[in-house]
Amino acid sequence: MTQPSSTASTCATRWKMWLFKILSVICFTAVCAAQDPEDAVTSSFVDTTIPIETTIPYEPPVPTVQRLSSWLDVFPSEKVEFGCNVNGSSDWTITWYRDAEQLQDTDPNVSASGSKLTITATTTTTGRYSCKGHHKTKLDVTTENSAPVQLTVYANPPKPTLTRSSKFNTMFPGESVTFTCKVNVSSGWSYLWYHNNTEIQTSDAFRVDINHSKSGQYHCKAKRGKSPFFTEVSEATTLQVSDTPKPFLKLLSPWMEVFENETVEFSCEAESDDWTITWYRNEKEVQDDLHVETMDSSLNITSVTQAYQGRYSCKAELESRKVRSEFSNTADLRVYGNTPKPTASKGPTLNPMYVGETVNFTCKVTVSSGWEYQWYRNGVQTTTGETISIPLSLSNQGKYWCMAYRGDTTQTEFSDEIQQDVLDPPKPSLKLLSPWMEVFENETVEFSCEAESDDWTITWYRNEKEVQFEVDLIEEPMDSYLNITSVTQAYQGRYSCKAELESRKVRSEFSNTTDLRVYGNTPKPTASKGPTLNPMYVGETVNFTCKVTVSSGWEYQWYRNGVQTTTGETISIPLSLSNQGKYWCMAYRGDTTQTEFSDEIQQDVLEIPVPTLKRITPWLDVFPTEGVKLSCGMNDSSDWIYKWSKDGNEVQADKSPSFDLKGATLSISSASAAHTGHYTCKGQLGQRSVSSRFSSTLNLTVYDKKPTVLLQQDPEYNVMFPGESVSFSCHIDVSTGWEYLFYQNRKPLNASGNKYPISSVDITHLGSYTCEAKRGSGQNYFTIISQAIGLKVEGNKPKPSMTQQPDVDKVYTGESVSFECTVEASTGWVYHWFKDGTPLPIKNRTFSINDANLSNSGSYSCMATRDKTKYNTQHSERRSLRVSEIPVPSLKPITQWQDVFPTEGVKLSCGMDGSSDWKYTWFRNGQLVRKEDEVLYFGSDAATLSISSASASQRGQYSCSAQLKSRSVSSNSSSETTLEVYDTKPRVTLMQNPKHNVMHTGDAVTFSCHVNVSSGWEYWWLKDGRSFTSKYNHTISSVVTTNTSYQCQVRRGTNTAFRSDLSQAVGLEVKERPTANIILLTGWSEVFSTDSLVLQCEMPKSQDIWNYTWFKERRPINLISEKHTVTPQNNPEQSLYTCQGTRSGRPTYSKFSESFTTKNLLLKRRVLLSISGLIFFGIIAVLLGCIVLRVFRKPDDGDEKLEETELFLTMAQLKERDDAPCPMVQYITDAELNSSPKEGEENGTACSETPLPITSHEDQAVTIESSGTTESNGGLVSFKQ
Repeated sequence: MTQPSSTASTCATRWKMWLFKILSVICFTAVCAAQDPEDAVTSSFVDTTIPIETTIPYEPPVPTVQRLSSWLDVFPSEKVEFGCNVNGSSDWTITWYRDAEQLQDTDPNVSASGSKLTITATTTTTGRYSCKGHHKTKLDVTTENSAPVQLTVYANPPKPTLTRSSKFNTMFPGESVTFTCKVNVSSGWSYLWYHNNTEIQTSDAFRVDINHSKSGQYHCKAKRGKSPFFTEVSEATTLQVSDTPKPFLKLLSPWMEVFENETVEFSCEAESDDWTITWYRNEKEVQDDLHVETMDSSLNITSVTQAYQGRYSCKAELESRKVRSEFSNTADLRVYGNTPKPTASKGPTLNPMYVGETVNFTCKVTVSSGWEYQWYRNGVQTTTGETISIPLSLSNQGKYWCMAYRGDTTQTEFSDEIQQDVLDPPKPSLKLLSPWMEVFENETVEFSCEAESDDWTITWYRNEKEVQFEVDLIEEPMDSYLNITSVTQAYQGRYSCKAELESRKVRSEFSNTTDLRVYGNTPKPTASKGPTLNPMYVGETVNFTCKVTVSSGWEYQWYRNGVQTTTGETISIPLSLSNQGKYWCMAYRGDTTQTEFSDEIQQDVLEIPVPTLKRITPWLDVFPTEGVKLSCGMNDSSDWIYKWSKDGNEVQADKSPSFDLKGATLSISSASAAHTGHYTCKGQLGQRSVSSRFSSTLNLTVYDKKPTVLLQQDPEYNVMFPGESVSFSCHIDVSTGWEYLFYQNRKPLNASGNKYPISSVDITHLGSYTCEAKRGSGQNYFTIISQAIGLKVEGNKPKPSMTQQPDVDKVYTGESVSFECTVEASTGWVYHWFKDGTPLPIKNRTFSINDANLSNSGSYSCMATRDKTKYNTQHSERRSLRVSEIPVPSLKPITQWQDVFPTEGVKLSCGMDGSSDWKYTWFRNGQLVRKEDEVLYFGSDAATLSISSASASQRGQYSCSAQLKSRSVSSNSSSETTLEVYDTKPRVTLMQNPKHNVMHTGDAVTFSCHVNVSSGWEYWWLKDGRSFTSKYNHTISSVVTTNTSYQCQVRRGTNTAFRSDLSQAVGLEVKERPTANIILLTGWSEVFSTDSLVLQCEMPKSQDIWNYTWFKERRPINLISEKHTVTPQNNPEQSLYTCQGTRSGRPTYSKFSESFTTKNLLLKRRVLLSISGLIFFGIIAVLLGCIVLRVFRKPDDGDEKLEETELFLTMAQLKERDDAPCPMVQYITDAELNSSPKEGEENGTACSETPLPITSHEDQAVTIESSGTTESNGGLVSFKQ
């Protein structure tokens, strides 16, 4: 081939340079245009062009601003630090910018040191900060400005917002409230809390448990940073703490002291209706019942009884806040069982009172209040009121009492009676003080008027006209006296007086009247004698009386047979036979008045007779206190008075003996031994001194004591029943003439003789019976009353009570049972026994069964019959006797297992069908179990046997027997249960499923804890020594890349758990699961020959055989293949594709690949490759022209022949070389050319002819963010899509 000329050589060199530039542009354009911004793919591909050796231009790195402080929104005086990060930062000098303007060193608020910028925040330092690097050695090399970072400086410090969880103005002790402090601007705050300006806590939320010390003002502020920056102080909130309000209890019913069946109502007043009321009596909560109603805040007891008495109070509860008040004030409710008795009184207390006066009666009940009163007079209801006023008249007198009542249910008993007597005002008594009312002229007359007391004032009347003293020339009366000194017929008239009680305004009626008569002539006297008898006896005294019937004050002169004898109104003469004859008289008074003679009186005189003594009482042998009568009499006259003597001594009259009016009868009303003797009598003639000789004698005998009376009852039953007969008899064995009296409850009975029979007893015969004897007719003599015999009559037939020993419903075979039948009323019973209604041949009160058997079961009853009256009782209540075989106790394990391990606890129970009447005895291997070992415990009645720490010595066959606590009954032994005690603790084995030594992330693994013996186990797991609970299996659904060790342990029991030893440790090694990767197989050369994209799923760094599953939009595609072809027909939406590898070995599946998006990749590549083809063929045409020139143009002779350089390599040569440059290399510095291959790989410059690998979204994002720069000397240009 002809050598090219120098011109051709120069041209070739230039063409190489241009070719390199053109190829670089084509390569970048094709690759970048083929990428979507969202699906950028960093690829290495095979370039079909021939590489050209050249110098790669240097592209400076892009700096980044790194925030060294924690926040970018700050406040004045806070410090902010930025760092400028440039690759190879030691080669760069940093310049800082704010809002694209370079920062000046004169700014006091900023300072730069190396790559670090420190800012003291002010409002002027707000802005967008960026940095730029200047190469220290290559002075013309600078970086771009970094992406800016916004710094915001607020003008003022923030003010935190304080909130609280409870909005209530007042809180109560025991509640809680949470305060929250929040700064809504920026971040990184820590909070300070203040209570009454004292710092208390640092946190964003602050909980306060309420008590009185927590009341006050709360506020907060925030800080941040090492040299803290503080916010303003928040608004303060006030926490007001008050004691829970004490509710107020009020009585709504009228009174606190009430009586049964009355109604009581309370109300409990809280602060508001939000409070719920609870009622208490004696500080115990009141339960609703039939008579208690609670509604809202009221408590109503509709019918009170004494059970409701007590101290009532209430509490209020704020349920929404769980706040409960203290007790309210209390109200003591007193309930009386009986109504009180009212007290009646009157005023004035005078009794009697007078017509016209007013009396006030008052009725008062001192218990409780609210009473109204009803008054009664002589049993007739009159009026109502606590106090009544009565103007008195005679119709108002009588007995007054009252009764109190209130409500509809309560009234008291009657008060005591008050007697009110009403009288007319007292009638004064008029008396004549002068000697006579019938007077003669010139004589003196004096009156007195006597009232009840000196309080009365006297007024005088004559002929019912008030005496006028000045008119009548009568002396003014002195107190109650009226004196007329010289009487004339003008003063004659009817005199009276009246009395007045001025303090009580009471005026009497007229007194009795006195008629004052004034005579002008003197009267004739009347002579009389006493006694008037004629004749009279020697020794008697006769009295002669001379009387003037007109007026009084007369003196008298006497005459016998015409001879003047003596003076005096009455004269006495002891008679003898010589004193008989005729007597008369004459009267005179004063110095001027004398009457005429009276009429004559004849007097005769005789000798004295002898009396006769007789017995009136039929018997002369009497008893103490019995009466005796004797009579003494004269035959000729009944005017005699008699005197008696006993044994020669005169009998004086006293209470016993006594005499009748004339002494003719001697009566001894109550005889005694002193009355025994010989009695005689003599007569005395009336009041005349005439005594006879003594009569004949009678002998009287008096016993020492009263006779005894005996009352007998037949039959002698103290209780009788209707229909029975009974008879009472009364006996006395001394003297005669007796009559018998019978009494029932001190009331006389109608009986004859000494017997009182009752043929048929009924309830009216109930009572106490006595008898006595009497004799005599006038004054009966009664013996001492006999002893009382009580006769009790039951209205109903008696019913025997039957008791059983032992008193149980069920007895056991072999036991003894006894029954006793008792009729509590009276005696004399014969008993009859019945079993199941059939009589038994037993007549005793008791009935016993020894060695009971099943045939003795049945219903037993009894009845009784009187032995004399044959009266039958009712049958007793039936008593069922159940005889059972002795049960066998049931032995049950309380512990769920009977095979235990050393130190484990065991508990057994022995029981009799739930009965607590038994106590128990335990046996092991037939031997009695005693509490000699410290690990053995018996429960109550030995019903349980507990072994706190089992050992081999406790293994064996256990049984128990039971004994009744109250009776000597013992059961047979229970069935045996075997207690097995192992020699050692159980062995625990930990198993893993699946049993792989190595797991991969996402695998599921299950550990199982196995125990070789027994049951009832709980499982306890340990992971790297930290314990947690789980079941028999512990499953990990998805393991992570952490190597851990697992162990397990079992335990059982509740109170003291038994634990096994730990199992062996099982380690779990976890490796990362491999990730599938999608690559694009469709190359540039196939762009024009195909309409589809071929995707391949592969597992990196794996020699194993994998199967692949494809997913479209997370949904599986029915395709199991390594490759998947995407066409416009099967992917019109341009979807996301992922894949996953599966295989038979471990791991059996991979992680999902990163998503791959097809978009319009195929169309873009075709368009760009078409353009590149046109440019490529244009370059080929230019190259062919250069070759033609080189061939046909002859060089100059002087030109140096240069070595021909191969500008282009063939594809075969390019494949054989491993140092072929990538058409897409960046501008490479000398330092980078000398870097290690590892650095090259990290920079992503490796090239190959394999299809383009598809990178992740993150890798694509890096490619997208790259920006192009143009070298100043005309180097390559980088493009940014």
